[in-house]
Amino acid sequence: MAGLPASALRSAPRLETERLILRSLQRSDLDAHAATLGDPEVARFIGGTPFNHEDSWRRMLAAIGCWQALGFGAWAVELKSDGRMIGHCGFFDFERDMQPSIVGEPEMGWIFDPSVHGQGIAFEACSAALLWADEHLAVPTFPAIVVPGNEPSRRLALRLGFEQLPDALYRGEPTWLFRRTSPAAATATSTAPA
Repeated sequence: MAGLPASALRSAPRLETERLILRSLQRSDLDAHAATLGDPEVARFIGGTPFNHEDSWRRMLAAIGCWQALGFGAWAVELKSDGRMIGHCGFFDFERDMQPSIVGEPEMGWIFDPSVHGQGIAFEACSAALLWADEHLAVPTFPAIVVPGNEPSRRLALRLGFEQLPDALYRGEPTWLFRRTSPAAATATSTAPA
C-alpha cells in the first residue's frame, strides 16, 4: 500500500492492533452504530439529541462515502475478543461552515460506545488510524474539533498529539479546535535551514 495515493482507495483498509480490528463499515454494523449514536451520553456531544435508526444510517453512509469521494474516511472499530463493533474513528471533510476554515483537510473524529470508555480503546484505535494517515495522506496537519465540555475527548486529542488552539466558531457556537502536525512535516520543519 505504501506509495499508493489515498484517492485510489475506495474503502477502508483493514488495520489491526493488539485488541482491535479497524475495518470498513458494513450494513450489518447499523444496529450497533445506531445504539451508540442513540445513547444520550454520546448524543450530548454530537448535537444533543440521540440519533434514531434512520439518521444513524445516513451518518454511516456519509462515513462510507468519504472513502469513495476522498480516499479517506472512517473505520468501524471491532473488539477482537468478541467481534463486537464498539465505535468508529477516522478522517472526514464535511465542508464545515467554521471559522477558521478546515475545508479541504482530513479532520479526525471518533465516537465510541460508553461500554468501552476509560479502557484506552479510543486511543488504541485512533493511534492506528493516525499511523495509517501519516503514511498515506500527504498533509502537513490534521484538525479535530471537540464540543466544549467533552473533557474525555479533549484529553484523548491531547494524548494523540493534537495541540489545542484558540476556539473556533462552528454554526455560531464556540468549539474547541485541535491540530496535530504529521511527523513528516514536523521533521521537515525541524531540519529546514534557519
